[in-house]
Amino acid sequence: MSAVADRYPELQELGVEVISVSVDSHFVHKMWNDNELSKMVEGGIPFQMASDQNGAVGRAYGVWDESSGVEMRGRFIIDPDGVIQAIEILTPPVGRRIAETIRQIQAFQLVRESGGTRATPAGWMPGDPVLEPGPDLVGRVWEVWNPRMEK
Repeated sequence: MSAVADRYPELQELGVEVISVSVDSHFVHKMWNDNELSKMVEGGIPFQMASDQNGAVGRAYGVWDESSGVEMRGRFIIDPDGVIQAIEILTPPVGRRIAETIRQIQAFQLVRESGGTRATPAGWMPGDPVLEPGPDLVGRVWEVWNPRMEK
């Protein structure tokens, strides 16, 4: 949460809105924000922290753990049309990397803006070459990209 909050201005520049959802009540969210998160990020969490106490959202997104009654950590990139473009689900001991989320958002935006005429290869970073799928690329991908080029 604090890592996302720290980079929230960058996400807003990309036109992204963040919504955090957990099984905790809004009272717990307030205590967590006031007593811990605000010590990690000046001003605390700047985006909505939604409560999903009955697990309806978690079930809909496939992160609800029925046996323990909690949600696994999930991250969903949803495009402007409401289509889920990326899903990442991790167990609690492993943290996420916000830089990778931002990179993926930039890649999805590049592909969307191109109308699907461009694709980003593995390891792509903003400014790197992109692929232009089509008959001319078939059998020639190796000329444009290969795994050894990945940083």
